[in-house]
Amino acid sequence: MNTLTPLRELPQHNIFRPGDVFVLFGELFGRGYANGLVNEARKAGMTMVGITVGRRDEANALRPLNDEELAQAEAALGGSIINLPLMAGFDQDAPAGTPTPTEMLGKLTLKTWTEDKLDWDHIEQCRAVGVKRFTDTLAQVMAQLDARVPDGANVFFAHTMAGGIPKAKVFLAIANRVYKGRGERFLSSQTLLDSDLGKLILMNFDEVSANTFGHLIEASRALRERVQAAGGQVRYSAYGYHGTEILVDGTYTWQTYTNYTQGYAKMRLERIAQAAWAQGVKATVYNCPEIRTNSSDIFAGVELPLVALLNALRREGGGAWAQAQWQACADLLAEGMTVEAMLQKVDAFHTSAVMIPFRDFAAWPMANTAEQAGLTIGTSEEIQKLHKDTKALVTDLLSALVIEGTGPLMFGESSAPSGPVLWLNHDIIARQLNRQHAID
Repeated sequence: MNTLTPLRELPQHNIFRPGDVFVLFGELFGRGYANGLVNEARKAGMTMVGITVGRRDEANALRPLNDEELAQAEAALGGSIINLPLMAGFDQDAPAGTPTPTEMLGKLTLKTWTEDKLDWDHIEQCRAVGVKRFTDTLAQVMAQLDARVPDGANVFFAHTMAGGIPKAKVFLAIANRVYKGRGERFLSSQTLLDSDLGKLILMNFDEVSANTFGHLIEASRALRERVQAAGGQVRYSAYGYHGTEILVDGTYTWQTYTNYTQGYAKMRLERIAQAAWAQGVKATVYNCPEIRTNSSDIFAGVELPLVALLNALRREGGGAWAQAQWQACADLLAEGMTVEAMLQKVDAFHTSAVMIPFRDFAAWPMANTAEQAGLTIGTSEEIQKLHKDTKALVTDLLSALVIEGTGPLMFGESSAPSGPVLWLNHDIIARQLNRQHAID
């Protein structure tokens, strides 16, 4: 995506009602973006249907959820789960009797991984096995889903699949240095991407985070055509990340976390949405802000832009509720520390000569540097030290607010989406939050 296309106007439409069907294409976890969208679908009275990635048995074979797991998943969703294992990616797939990519990575060592080579012909065979497994199961899922969608109903497919890091011990040590290392422990993300290990990881990211969206759109073609022929409408959403406009020195400015390795897959996700849109399918990738989740916590410093949301809340018509969020954040800080001082530290980080070059939208995602990593990780640690309790952070509170704001924005905009790729920046999220709490 070469052009930044922010959502600037609050959505005004809602086509979804009781009897319509919301399909969560990915599992629901307690701490992540999908929760905001799921809450909106529940409020609209939609029939909730989910899928599962399945689990691994003792022999590492994929299996459906057992009765206890299924009951927990359905209770969390507030609906039914189609219990067929839709694990994405190919890192644990291989032709019978041959090693999986994860097993191949087990032979890499910390001393030799930058030079170690992988058998790409075999990896391509593993990828083909994984894709076939996924698409074959997806066809079965769609057959079951079709029976749950009545004629005339609208359908909202919410794609939430992301990730794809192979469970290889060697990569865990490397990732800690790429995303959390500074000084002598710094490791260039470009060194990772130039290695065979990095190339395999990028390939698996594509399969999990991006290509599954294309598979979903294609596999649901017959269902989509049936629904539309009966007067219903079908929408698709996906979660992207491609930097965020936040208030920097008083101006909304695009910035990003460096290095976001998954960015290549997120751009592929955008292209899949654009291709679907060109064919008349209302599929939209929503590029959402940085928040803290179980998966994002590997990226030290990714949470820093969140702090600027406090200024956006005031800027975008904030009243008593916005002020209450400032106070709630102040209450989390150690004695003698202020929200204003915290904001100054974060603003100084974003306006530093070190970070300004990384605002190059056309070059995204850029590789990290030792100086940039040192400043990012160091600032993150400094902000954490401002708190009474490092397990109760301002960025946790603000992450929850972003999730709360993006849910209604995505749900409402998807009724009449304005394009295939939209950025949800701090301005529109702050306006949404202020509006809904003014109503509350």
